[in-house]
Amino acid sequence: MSRPARGTRATHQELPPALRDAVDDFAEHLSRVRNRSAHTVRAYVTDLVSLLDHAVRMGCVDLAELDLSVLRSWLARQRTTGAARTSLARRAASARAFSAWAHRAGLLAADVGAALASPRAHRELPTVLRADQAAALVDAPTRLPPTSTPTESTTAEAVPLRDRVLLELLYATGVRISEACGLDVGDVDHGRRVIRVFGKGGRERSVPYGVPAQRALDDWLRRGRPALVGARSGDALLLGARGGRLNPTTARQIIGGYAEATGLPRTSPHGLRHSAATHLLEGGADLRAVQELLGHSSLASTQIYTHVSVERLRAAYRQAHPRA
Repeated sequence: MSRPARGTRATHQELPPALRDAVDDFAEHLSRVRNRSAHTVRAYVTDLVSLLDHAVRMGCVDLAELDLSVLRSWLARQRTTGAARTSLARRAASARAFSAWAHRAGLLAADVGAALASPRAHRELPTVLRADQAAALVDAPTRLPPTSTPTESTTAEAVPLRDRVLLELLYATGVRISEACGLDVGDVDHGRRVIRVFGKGGRERSVPYGVPAQRALDDWLRRGRPALVGARSGDALLLGARGGRLNPTTARQIIGGYAEATGLPRTSPHGLRHSAATHLLEGGADLRAVQELLGHSSLASTQIYTHVSVERLRAAYRQAHPRA
């Protein structure tokens, strides 16, 4: 087998057959048993191929020869090539997940990755909008021209209604952009004012929304969606200008365009999610409740928003207190 030159990215096909089979079986385990998304599986497989290619270079021709020194050497090489702390932490997690699976599957005599340490990923505090800025962004479709250029009069009337309900739902619920674009009409419970969301790993949760979002939904379903609906629409709640399900990339462009037109800081759908979480906590919401709303599997993921609130409080203290 010819090996790639150092510094090039290894591919699945360049590994020895036994290692290729291990990669395939691990990917199937992630997809079918762990119910991971295709994106997550690709990320794990990319890390694993890099690890196993490094192991082959170190003389490991059989998976049973993989040990902790190889894992550490692989991470050290990643560090010397300039990998960020977040990337190193993710790759270490991939190695540990594979090692644990390989041990359970009888491919490794021991879970060699269990003792693999990784650098703590430095988590920057997310940028969030103030409440008045978020309100200005959500109201932008009612005051400004659409960020896209409609081609027909019916589209011109429908697009602002679609943009408004998109912004209202994102800020009202804090859902991910992929979750919002994945909503079907039947996922909206108008009576209880909740939406049914399918998050990471297919986990289902119900998320409430308020009266402004309900008004935007009513207008969209009554006057907007019927103007865009077509053969490609299916049950999708949010539609693109050509009638298909709204694409997350298009949704990001819509939000960024309105933020720019409103004179706000550069904003993404995830920025609205950060803002919603922070404003909930600042308003007195329980951390566990916010965790459930956001669909975080770990409370640690939600706790970063408490740091945002503390930073805002600290900034206000420094500005206003005479002995700050």
